[in-house]
Amino acid sequence: MEAKALVRNIRISPQKARLVADLVRGREVGAALNTLRFMPKKGARILRKLIESAVANASQNETTDVDNLYIKSIHVDGGPMLKRIRPMAMGRAGRILKRTSHITVVLDEQ
Repeated sequence: MEAKALVRNIRISPQKARLVADLVRGREVGAALNTLRFMPKKGARILRKLIESAVANASQNETTDVDNLYIKSIHVDGGPMLKRIRPMAMGRAGRILKRTSHITVVLDEQ
């Protein structure tokens, strides 16, 4: 039985979140959480909390064995961008795009 968790509008660029997501995609949940716990990246903390949420969602179903879960898929999609202005030389203004992400984790039993 599949378990799913998602977080929306998180303040990390999708490119940086995908670097972390690619490391744990397809792995067992215990090994993935152990890997993410010792990573010094911001995306690792976000993904670890999201995977723990998906495990909690899976534990609500009595037919699912939590010890046999693996990460079936992780999708990192772009969210809305916060647009900011930065002063530039000669009276101009430069646009800064602060990117956000939507992250989806799907767990399944082996």
